[in-house]
Amino acid sequence: MATYSEHLPPDFRVSYRLYSAAEGGRKTPHFQHIRWDFSYEDENIGKPNQVFMIWPEFISSTGEVLPEGEPMSRQGLADMFIVNPAFRNFHCQQIKVGVKGYVHEGQPIGVCEVVAVLALHQNPKDN
Repeated sequence: MATYSEHLPPDFRVSYRLYSAAEGGRKTPHFQHIRWDFSYEDENIGKPNQVFMIWPEFISSTGEVLPEGEPMSRQGLADMFIVNPAFRNFHCQQIKVGVKGYVHEGQPIGVCEVVAVLALHQNPKDN
């Protein structure tokens, strides 16, 4: 599978922590190129309970893309890619270092915080 970053550089980077099964998280491991959705912690951003197609690519602490097929850690770093270009301008206004959010698989399964803004403002608006 091609990495997302082979097509465009990542929009932003998050530090994430996935909930344990007891907290309502996954019972099985997650893998590279899972297609999470993302929502903002601040309920005043967007519509109530709105989730967005922003997908992760897990990286090491040095910024290298982690291998395909290996289970990922319950906490770490991920580069995030905005999938739906119709929302790119919206996210350009919202994403800043320190913004907190949730990762979803039908329900929130973890928390994240933006730790770096990468190519968010340079990537084409109609990817």
